[in-house]
Amino acid sequence: MNIGLLGCGNVGAALVELIGRRAPQILERTGVELRVMSVAVRSLSKDRDVAIDPALLTTDAASIVSDPSIDLVVEVIGGIEPARHLISAALAAGKPVVTANKELLANVGVELFTEADDAGVDLLFEAAVAGGIPIVRPLRESLVAEGVDRVMGIVNGTTNYILTKMSEEGWSYGAALAEAQTLGYAERDPTADVEGYDAGAKAAIIATIAFGAQVVAGDVYHEGISGVTVDDIAVARRLGYVLKLLAIADRFDDGSVAVRVHPAMVPEDHPLAAVRDSFNAVFVQGGAVGDLMFYGRGAGGYPTASAVLGDVVDAASNLSKGSHASIGSIVPAVLRPVDELSTPYYLELEVLDRHGVLAEVAGVFGAHEVSIRSMEQEAIDTPDAAPDAARLVFITHTAREADVRATLAELRDLAEVTSIGSVIRVIGNDR
Repeated sequence: MNIGLLGCGNVGAALVELIGRRAPQILERTGVELRVMSVAVRSLSKDRDVAIDPALLTTDAASIVSDPSIDLVVEVIGGIEPARHLISAALAAGKPVVTANKELLANVGVELFTEADDAGVDLLFEAAVAGGIPIVRPLRESLVAEGVDRVMGIVNGTTNYILTKMSEEGWSYGAALAEAQTLGYAERDPTADVEGYDAGAKAAIIATIAFGAQVVAGDVYHEGISGVTVDDIAVARRLGYVLKLLAIADRFDDGSVAVRVHPAMVPEDHPLAAVRDSFNAVFVQGGAVGDLMFYGRGAGGYPTASAVLGDVVDAASNLSKGSHASIGSIVPAVLRPVDELSTPYYLELEVLDRHGVLAEVAGVFGAHEVSIRSMEQEAIDTPDAAPDAARLVFITHTAREADVRATLAELRDLAEVTSIGSVIRVIGNDR
């Protein structure tokens, strides 16, 4: 099988090296010989991390797709265009495609899946979600009859690294982010990671595959970690929680789905709480199998290239047999608004420490049917604090988002409430 590779960055270079190293074993086990025959790059003169015959390099990506000697196309250039056009052209030419492009699939994936089915060839994308962790294939094959109702996970290594440093070493958000950038985990502009957009694209793909319902990146509710403080993490630890940025996809009994990304307090004994540094983990809840967790390196050249290579072997084997793996039926999603979702909440208020204030605050919660599970009060001992200021920390029972927002709006109007601090969802019995 002659492979045309579009892109030769960290993932592409690692893939070339892996194929060169693993091709004999792959041939022995599958009967398929893999050969990289052409590589599209932006610059022919750039120094590369892997030795590639210069004769294989080209700046004309379209020529690889149209080359009749190329059997299979791998796309690791990223972005929507020209990747979308190149993938469509390859599929139309009857060539299976393997991609790691989460941005593309989170926006126009269903259209490309349809093109692949119409052409009778594979479009495989294990590496687009959680790097080297095999989660897409289990969702689309092993668990297709399971009745999965929730997929929840840590799918961005940058934010998990930042939160780990803040939690375990007491670093500020800014210091942890700077270290992540130094180590290459975070881009110079970290917005896509720290504000949850990268995790949101992955969550959209996960929901589409897990539920057979078309979810695009714009359907995903986002909150990032840029507002998380060391104090939030310290309070979470004292209460028995660890703070994580989670991507959560739910399917409800009426067939509606909700997909969101936000910081959450995870109980210390939950498996996701132990996921540290830049590692990822995806937690799947099924109707019959119960709980499953997939854990490993969610980013990096070699872990991601490993997932790409697994798809290449599958696609090459299927092509040699004249078969392909279909995504199956995907219907338009019925989206449940975030205001209609329910979860426990952690809420922090600063109030005037006077007689009757606590009862008044509790009355606002009760008026909006938000039940308080626990409450702590402590004096505020900072130079800029009012002499009679106190901090109230609440954890609620499961409450509807709209009711919590209404509660906060009314609390802001109380003269005794000087400020509202962090509002963080708590993972619990929130369905």
